[in-house]
Amino acid sequence: MENSIFHRIASGDKNAMRDCVKLYGNLVWSIARKHFQDAALAEDIVQEIFTELWRKAGNYRADKATETTFVSLIARRRCIDQIRKNQRRPKFQPLPETNFNGEPSVEAPSVNRLDRENLTHALGTLSNDVRNVLELYFIKGHSHGDIARDTGLPLGTVKTRIRRGLIELRNCLRKMDTPLFQANT
Repeated sequence: MENSIFHRIASGDKNAMRDCVKLYGNLVWSIARKHFQDAALAEDIVQEIFTELWRKAGNYRADKATETTFVSLIARRRCIDQIRKNQRRPKFQPLPETNFNGEPSVEAPSVNRLDRENLTHALGTLSNDVRNVLELYFIKGHSHGDIARDTGLPLGTVKTRIRRGLIELRNCLRKMDTPLFQANT
């Protein structure tokens, strides 16, 4: 069907994606909220769903399914993929409250003095931007969406800084050959 919204998207119509969001936004949002109670996570999933719809617009076949069914299937599959990904993600134990320049404000029995000093040193090697995002995520418990909203950073930048910070911390701790790093690898 040549006048379908997905044909328009696939053929490069500049207004087609905007029309798709208007037409199917409520449907996609309701599917995402059904699977995720966290509104920020649901918003992330909605964005991913529309990105996938844009990428896969050329795969739509009117003889196989209606547009609504096509959108629903992609949305449901993306939500299930995210749920499975979340279940595979290890559960982190929060670090003790730290100002990154001094001692933890609450002593955690599982963190000995040497581990704490090594971790504090490793955190000190990070840029202020990366360290701030890590503190908001791991110590304050903010979601990616909350950090993006509070700092004004794009969501992708927040996620990249967290990942980059963890990689830099791992590399720094590995170079120090610390017991903290060895116990968690």
